[in-house]
Amino acid sequence: MIKLDILSDPICPWCYIGWSNLARAMEARPNHPFTIEWHPFQLNPGMAAEGMDRRAYLEGKFGGKENAVRAYAPVSEKAEEAGLKLNLEGITRTPNTLNAHRLIHWAGIEGRQTPAVLALFRAYFVDGRDIGDIPTLIDIAQSVGLDRDMIAKLYDGDADMQSIRDRDTHARSRGVQAVPTFIVASQHAVPGAQPPAQWEAIIDDLNAQLAKVQAQEA
Repeated sequence: MIKLDILSDPICPWCYIGWSNLARAMEARPNHPFTIEWHPFQLNPGMAAEGMDRRAYLEGKFGGKENAVRAYAPVSEKAEEAGLKLNLEGITRTPNTLNAHRLIHWAGIEGRQTPAVLALFRAYFVDGRDIGDIPTLIDIAQSVGLDRDMIAKLYDGDADMQSIRDRDTHARSRGVQAVPTFIVASQHAVPGAQPPAQWEAIIDDLNAQLAKVQAQEA
């Protein structure tokens, strides 16, 4: 197997699109060699703990309503191509995602990391839920098979909070400035929401390399 590390933020639409494209490629290539681990990267590490109004955030980030609409037009187009139906109008708040990343970490310990990430994507981009809200995160945790009471107790303290911040900082120190970023075999970075065909080509190339190594060792 080959490690595929994915740096993402659950409020990043391109991360959701990028995963969907990768998932379609892995479905087309069921013999893919990937074992996947998700890593934290906050788009807005300085966001207030309570988050902020979504419209105000987008207009502030892109310089007005028209620019925000223009910036998000490609998101809707590429999401549709990836087979996703995003409810962008249903999103009312932009959250601080530190606690969402904590949940992803805990889910990884239980072998439920990818289901947790997908549940967070759906909660935010489809259901319009505030994934910075602790009760919401506890509900999501339970929905993917994590122990509700255990997660609630973890959120009562600061477990893994600094670790998430440190991992985010480490990623930036290694040159990651945007997500999604995919790291293949701890060596090769694949940035952005690549189309399924690109991932299929990568998988085919990796499988060919693995077959060659196996033949040499035989």
